[in-house]
Amino acid sequence: MPRLPARPLKSVLLNTPRIELWPADLLRARSNGDARTLAGAHAVLRRKRDGRYLAAVSARAVHPLAPGLHREPGLDEAWDALERLEGATRGFDADAQGALPLHALQTRLHALGLDEDAYGARTGLALVAEPAALAFAGVDRYRRPLWLTAAAARAWRAMQAAAAREGVALDAVSGYRSHDYQLGIFERKRARGQAVEQILTVNAAPGYSEHHSGNALDIGTPGEPPAEASFERTAAFAWLTRRAGEFGFVMSYPRDNPHGIVYEPWHWYHRGQDGGGDR
Repeated sequence: MPRLPARPLKSVLLNTPRIELWPADLLRARSNGDARTLAGAHAVLRRKRDGRYLAAVSARAVHPLAPGLHREPGLDEAWDALERLEGATRGFDADAQGALPLHALQTRLHALGLDEDAYGARTGLALVAEPAALAFAGVDRYRRPLWLTAAAARAWRAMQAAAAREGVALDAVSGYRSHDYQLGIFERKRARGQAVEQILTVNAAPGYSEHHSGNALDIGTPGEPPAEASFERTAAFAWLTRRAGEFGFVMSYPRDNPHGIVYEPWHWYHRGQDGGGDR
């Protein structure tokens, strides 16, 4: 049992290998009972594998939202993460929390029949660890919470504001994605009879997407369909080509990139600040 939070969990997602801890006010209630419980909660434990709400945590108690909570794998790591947040006396630095271990992912890759060394050698891609904490970066075009590393979140908000001042609208299509999210894509396609090699022609292997890092963004603009090459013909793309580097963003997959990934003018990665940008 954790030390119950004295303050609400705000603007931070605490990440563990099996469970995420979300600010309660950023999650949608899935029933009337959940709505009443979430209304008084500071944080919600959400199982990464399927998105199930496991428990709500208030200043007074832990409120189970799923049966057998005490038997849930990964619960100890979740309580530890919450206690680290409570113990932060000088503010909580999400980027200082480090990354999660990769061994669980490697086990699951082997279960899929994927050899990470062979895949990495073929594509030139490396395994990407998930951050142990992420920062709230606003919402995406679908009004979903957008999670990024704290540095990438600051850079994204500054870049979006700078574009708006020049009459260019940028919106986020997606940001951080967990290993479980990518594994779920593979599991659903395998259940429909697709072989792993067939899936790999259109989806990166779990653990190899830049989105796992919390530093990658798929960017769009209103009126333009998401993740389409036609984005390169928009004013938003022209602006990004000129200005994104000032905010530390680079386009990861230009045409004829060495990883064999299709041209993705919408996919941008935060590598750090190269210039001043508009503050």
